[in-house]
Amino acid sequence: MEKIAALAANTIHTPLLPNNTTLPKTSSFQPFFSNQLLGLPLSSSSSSASSLTAAKRFSCRPIKCSVSEATEPKTEKKRQLLRRGDVRNIAIVAHVDHGKTTLVDAMLKQTKVFRDNQFVQERIMDSNDLERERGITILSKNTSVTYKDAKINIIDTPGHSDFGGEVERILNMVEGILLVVDSVEGPMPQTRFVLKKALEFGHSVVVVVNKIDRPSARPEYVVNSTFELFIELNATDEQCDFQVIYASGIKGQAGLTPENLAEDLGPLFESIIRCIPGPRIDKDGALQMLVTNIEYDEHKGRIAIGRVQAGVLEKGLDVRVCTSDDSCRYGRVTELYVYDKFNRVPANKVEAGDICAVCGITDIQIGETIADKVSGKPLPSIKVEEPTVKMSFSINTSPFVGREGKYVTSRNLRDRLYRELERNLAMKVEDGETADTFVVSGRGTLHITILIENMRREGYEFMVGPPKVINKKVDEKLLEPYEIATVEVPEEHMGAVVELLGKRRGQMFDMQGVGLEGTTLLKYKIPTRGLLGLRNSILTASRGTAILNTVFDSYGPWAGEISTRDQGSLVAFEDGTSTSYAISSSQERGQMFIGPGVDVYKGQIVGIHQRPGDLSLNVCKKKAATNIRSNKEQTVILDTPLDYSLDDCIEYIQEDELVEVTPASIRMSKNPKITNKKTR
Repeated sequence: MEKIAALAANTIHTPLLPNNTTLPKTSSFQPFFSNQLLGLPLSSSSSSASSLTAAKRFSCRPIKCSVSEATEPKTEKKRQLLRRGDVRNIAIVAHVDHGKTTLVDAMLKQTKVFRDNQFVQERIMDSNDLERERGITILSKNTSVTYKDAKINIIDTPGHSDFGGEVERILNMVEGILLVVDSVEGPMPQTRFVLKKALEFGHSVVVVVNKIDRPSARPEYVVNSTFELFIELNATDEQCDFQVIYASGIKGQAGLTPENLAEDLGPLFESIIRCIPGPRIDKDGALQMLVTNIEYDEHKGRIAIGRVQAGVLEKGLDVRVCTSDDSCRYGRVTELYVYDKFNRVPANKVEAGDICAVCGITDIQIGETIADKVSGKPLPSIKVEEPTVKMSFSINTSPFVGREGKYVTSRNLRDRLYRELERNLAMKVEDGETADTFVVSGRGTLHITILIENMRREGYEFMVGPPKVINKKVDEKLLEPYEIATVEVPEEHMGAVVELLGKRRGQMFDMQGVGLEGTTLLKYKIPTRGLLGLRNSILTASRGTAILNTVFDSYGPWAGEISTRDQGSLVAFEDGTSTSYAISSSQERGQMFIGPGVDVYKGQIVGIHQRPGDLSLNVCKKKAATNIRSNKEQTVILDTPLDYSLDDCIEYIQEDELVEVTPASIRMSKNPKITNKKTR
């Protein structure tokens, strides 16, 4: 404990500055003072004695950043490898919504990637329409900036745990990570996940406490919590001695103390150059490059992205493409690109240590090695954790099939799903029980929902079944996946949320207050089955104020039966168009999904029943046109129908229900193949 306490003191209060470090004299950034780099007050006139004492302390005690040379195994092979001093490869990792993409924006702007008069939209790295709409990063992106004489390759990674497979792959390309942590929330479940992976790779870590300008920021607590997380994840002493940078991504400022931020991100760039080592390469060895990502271009075809581990890759070079089982084939590099600022730039050759994009190998796959034609050997293939949730995809069998979609056949569906496997390493596709059914497995419901959303935008029409967890059998015992759920909820709604999680077999293991807002942080270990449909229930119970985050933990014993929905569905009785007259009487039975003038078909789910069990309704009934008139026509008042998104629909449906997905509509219906539930 004494060792840990001493280490914590060094980590939190001592900015890391190695021996013989010279402060920058000129740079493209606005200058920042040496006192500030040392973490001392800018106004030294009033406290010159204490500043001098602190400066002496820094000069007499050498400090190493993160992974030092002493921690690396000294084998014969390692002695032959060299460090490149002109390149840094880093990944920016963080929990969702902790501001890493905004921080990258500031880094790009301050290194003059864009012209002064160029219009640049916010979150420039989130280039996908779906990413902009949801405000999350889904696919990792590559870019690079130049600071002084060093090229810094930056990879922006997703923050949601369902896209952890994307993060795991990217860590193969880098030597260090910027771990971005919110100045109020501190380390969250996804922070633990990505940090654990980075420490396993032996990467250097620079911790960036972002959003330091928030009124309720508590930097000391956040750094202490981050240090405790390092200890929990069995980090080495050198890794625990991490550099801390305090930053405001939206203002483009950074500093070594929360009070004294520079006018730019200079301290952050200095820390990257100083604390993250250059790539260790075998410059004269046989060519080796592990393919860690794939992009597709209509004109160039498949583009393989990765870091050159050894040798030199040249345009027009004949290469051998190998997998881990020594099955090799041959190909030619027709075009070669490196990342310069925000663009891919053609290159004639790429030396070991740099990240590049390769064209010309039409059947290249993630995890394969591009190696020397004569003496090339494969690198270890990429391994990612197994999927935990599966869903069935089938062709659209509703009466409205073909109205809105372009691709409706099982062959179209099969081709699209298997094409997704080429770039989505954490996903699996298997043939289902029938020829027109396919089982898609992923890391979570969001992982599969993003695929569904992309497919409907591409013009596909299909049906989706409810999500199911993937169980395992070990020693004749049934095991199911468990996740760590973190719920941030105001105190007045805490009772309802605790009751809801208890019903779903959740076990609380931590509870603590958060900030000054009167909110409580609850941590549960809960079966993945219990999380299906939980997000909407928690929002309802807390009146939209709770925040739920989850991350996969491990497989554990079967928790027993879990009831995820207490209410039944309102089902359309016949085909037709809904009327105000019919809906006005139907809404007394529950909450409706549709309004008047909507085409429906028999078996379509049109609302939520207020009681358990399903109920058939005629929502197309018209008022009888008789010649008997009342003195006053009855005024029809309709409730606003529920507007369920794709994610909401997938969370809502149960075993005997389906979601019909088309480019223009999302409907729910009963599965005609399953008649276990009796409809009243």
